[in-house]
Amino acid sequence: MVIASVTDLKSRRIPNWLVFPFLLAGPVVSTVVEGWHGLGQSLLGFLMGAALMGILYLLGGMGMGDVKLCAGMGAWVGPQQLVFVLVFMGLAGGLMAFGWAVCRGFLRESLAGTGDLIFGMGKRGWRRHETLVLSNPAARSIPYAPAIAIGAVLSFFALG
Repeated sequence: MVIASVTDLKSRRIPNWLVFPFLLAGPVVSTVVEGWHGLGQSLLGFLMGAALMGILYLLGGMGMGDVKLCAGMGAWVGPQQLVFVLVFMGLAGGLMAFGWAVCRGFLRESLAGTGDLIFGMGKRGWRRHETLVLSNPAARSIPYAPAIAIGAVLSFFALG
């Protein structure tokens, strides 16, 4: 998670050579440690992470590396702990985005865009927003692997 965070901060990418071994090791380790039940929990965590983050990817607000990283985290921790990961990840990502918008001087614009994303869903439905997507070079975005890593770490304290 640390390497993924540093890589994402530097290049805005999370390479497959890093994510795929992490993703594949989750079910293997879970099966060795907990048997078939562990494998089932790992696969459910993987599917949950992939599905929830996949929706954000399809809407244009998340990169595929983030989806794979979160799915890999789900494969390691299972669906119950992944709920905590996602909650803490969302809080960390929100704080990161807020801090970045304040430091860069576009907080008002960012809040207006957030309102448009949330409240515009009624008109737009599940279609991508026309301008607030990662594929738009003018859109402001943050690397999200650090938020995923923070969410993962905090989830262990929540359950400990």
